[in-house]
Amino acid sequence: MRRILVIRLSALGDIVMASGLIPALRSRWPDAHIAWLAEPAGASLLQANPRLDEVIVWPRGEWRRLRAERRYLALARSVRAFAARLRGEGFDLVLDTQGLLKSGVWARFTGAGERIGLGSREGSERLMTEVLAPPRDDRRIASEYRALAAHLGADTTRFPMDLALGDDDHAAARSAIAAAGVNGRYVAFAPFTTRPQKHWFDERWRDLAGRFAAETGATPVVLGGPEDRAAAEALVADSPAISVAGGLSLRASAAAIAGAEALVGVDTGLTHMGTALTVPTVALFGSTRPYLETESPRTRVLYEPLWCSPCRRRPLCGGEFSCMRLHRPGDVFDVARELMAAA
Repeated sequence: MRRILVIRLSALGDIVMASGLIPALRSRWPDAHIAWLAEPAGASLLQANPRLDEVIVWPRGEWRRLRAERRYLALARSVRAFAARLRGEGFDLVLDTQGLLKSGVWARFTGAGERIGLGSREGSERLMTEVLAPPRDDRRIASEYRALAAHLGADTTRFPMDLALGDDDHAAARSAIAAAGVNGRYVAFAPFTTRPQKHWFDERWRDLAGRFAAETGATPVVLGGPEDRAAAEALVADSPAISVAGGLSLRASAAAIAGAEALVGVDTGLTHMGTALTVPTVALFGSTRPYLETESPRTRVLYEPLWCSPCRRRPLCGGEFSCMRLHRPGDVFDVARELMAAA
C-alpha cells in the first residue's frame, strides 16, 4: 500500500481509541503515506502526530453555515472541490472506521480500489469493497480498531493509542491551570458528556474533591468544553475543586491530563485520553461500557452491571441512573490513591 486513508470523522473518544491504528499501520507499511479524515474538532487532536503524514479536515460546519445562509452555489462549489481533492489524493486503501453513510460517501469518493468498512450500516456497506464486523466478546479498549488492524496483517500484540502533543499544548495547559490558582500538584476530573445517563452526581464529585484535597494535597481541576462552563462552575461551588472548563483547547486539555497526578472521569473522550497518556485513571461506567480492560496497570474501570446495564441511549430507570449511584466517592478515591501510589 502506498497511500492509506483512515476515516473517523467525529466522536472524540472514538478518535482517541482509533488512534491505535496509526502506529499499527505505520509498522505494517513503514513507507506508506497515511492520512486521516476528520471534522475540525477531531482533526485538531491529530495534527501534532508525527506518525501521520496528513490530516484532512471535513468542513462540515462551514457547509452548514453556507446552507443556513442559502449560499447554495458557494456550498456546491465547496463540496465539489472537497470531493475532487479526495479523489486526487490517489488513495489505495481507505478504512471507514465510522461505518455510517456520511463517512461511507467520502470513502467512495476517494475512488480507492480497496475500501474496508468497520461495522458499516445506514447503506454505507454498499459503498465498501469489504465490511468487517466488530468483535462482540472482546473486553479490551479499542477492540474493534485492533481487530481491523489484525485483519490488515498488523501486529496487534500491543495496541497502544497514539496521542501526540506539542510544547505549546503543555505550555497552554500550565498557564491556564496556574491562572486558575493552581500552582502545585493537581488531579483532573472529566465529569461531562453529551448524555446525562453517563454522568456522575455533583455532590459526589464535591465529596471526591474534598478527599483529594484533604488526603493528598492535590487540587482537583475540572475539565470540559465551552458548553460545560456553567455546569462546571456549579459543580465546583463550595468545594476545593477549580474549573478550567471552556478555557483550554482540546489538545491543551489533553496536556492538562498528561500533567495530572490522576484522572477520574465518566465515559468521555477525556477519560480515554488518560489511558492513552498513561496517567493513573479511574473510569466510571454505568449506562455505557465501551470496554472493561485497558492493558494498562494505570487504569481501572469501575462498572457494576445491573439487570438493565448497559442501557446506552435508552435508560429504563426513569432518570434515577441507578448504575452510576453504585460508584461511591470513598471507593473511587481509594482506587485512585492506589493507582497514584503505584505510579
